[in-house]
Amino acid sequence: MTAPLPSQKAMVPFVSVENMMRLVHHLGIERVLAELTDLIEEDFGRWESFDKTPRVASHSRDGVIELMPTSDGTIYGFKYVNGHPKNTAEGLQTVTAFGLLADVATGYPVLLTEMTLLTALRTAATSAMAARHLAPKGGKVMAMIGNGAQAEFQALAMKAVCGIDTVRLYDIDPRATQKTARNLEGSGLTVIPCTSSQQAIEGAAIVTTCTADKQFATILTDNMVGPGIHINAIGGDCPGKTELHKDILLRADCFVEYPPQTWIEGEIQQMDRSYPITELWQVVTGQVPGRRDERQITLFDSVGFAIEDFSALRYLRNQIVGTDFYQELDMIADPDDPRDLFGMLQRAR
Repeated sequence: MTAPLPSQKAMVPFVSVENMMRLVHHLGIERVLAELTDLIEEDFGRWESFDKTPRVASHSRDGVIELMPTSDGTIYGFKYVNGHPKNTAEGLQTVTAFGLLADVATGYPVLLTEMTLLTALRTAATSAMAARHLAPKGGKVMAMIGNGAQAEFQALAMKAVCGIDTVRLYDIDPRATQKTARNLEGSGLTVIPCTSSQQAIEGAAIVTTCTADKQFATILTDNMVGPGIHINAIGGDCPGKTELHKDILLRADCFVEYPPQTWIEGEIQQMDRSYPITELWQVVTGQVPGRRDERQITLFDSVGFAIEDFSALRYLRNQIVGTDFYQELDMIADPDDPRDLFGMLQRAR
C-alpha cells in the first residue's frame, strides 16, 4: 500500500537559504533592513506583552549553542543559534541559525526558516533602531570595527535608517577589511579602510564594535572616545567576552535589551550591579529619554534578544505570503482520527 499524500494540515512553510537570498534581492536589502527596523521597533513598543527569559546556553571550550524563545501570547517563536569563533579557520561560519514560529492556540508550527542570514539582517536592524534613538542627529560617519560576516549588514542598515554616507573600516585581519570594502562597492557609501581602531573612529558619530574572539578584549579604550559619540557594542554575547574598557562605561549612558541576559553576557558584566542602565524599550515608548544633548556618550550594549528574532520571523512570514519564496515541508502528522496515530503509520506500509 502506498502512503497517503500529506494533507495541507501537515505542511509547514519553509524558507531555505536559497529562498531567503532570492527574497532579499527581490525586495532590496536596504528596504528589508529599513522595514525590519520598523517592525523591531514596533515590537519593542509592546515589550511588556512578551514572555521573556535569558537564552538557554550550552557552553563549551569551542563555543556556545543557544536556544532563544519568546511569545506574545498569540504566536510563539524560537531560534537555534551557535557561536564558534574558531570555525572560520576551518572554512565554516562562526554563527549559524534556524528558527520557527508556531500558533499558540494549537501549538502547530506556521514557519520554519534558515536564520543565519536573517540573524545578520535583524542584528543590523536592531543596531539601526537603537542608533535612531541614541546617535547624534545628522551624523554621517560610522566606524565599523570588526569586519567579519556582520559588517556590511551593519553599514547598510545605518545608511538606510540613519542616513550615514561614510563608513570607516578596521579589522586586525586586513583581508577582512578588504572583503568588506569590496562588498560595499556600489552601495553609495564612501568606504575608508583604516589601519587601527583609533584611526577608524576619527570623525565618527556612530561606532560599532563587532568582534568574534571569545575573551575579554579591549577594542576601544577610554582615551579614544570623545564626547557626543554613540557606540553599538554588539560583539559581546556570552560570559567572559567583552570589547570595551570599563572606563568607557563609566562615562557613557548605557542602554540594554533585557537586563537579566545582558548582566551575564554584555559589556556590563564588567560592572557591579549598582551600575545604572536603561532598558531600550523604555526609550522606544517614550518613558525615558534617549539622547539628551550633543556631548552625551551613549552605549547600546547589545547581546541580541529573542524578541528581535521574533520580529524577524514575523516579518518574514508576512513577506512570503503569495510568493514562491518558500517550500512546503511535510512536518506534522495528520491522521484521519487524531487519536489514531498508530493506524496512520500502519496504513503507510
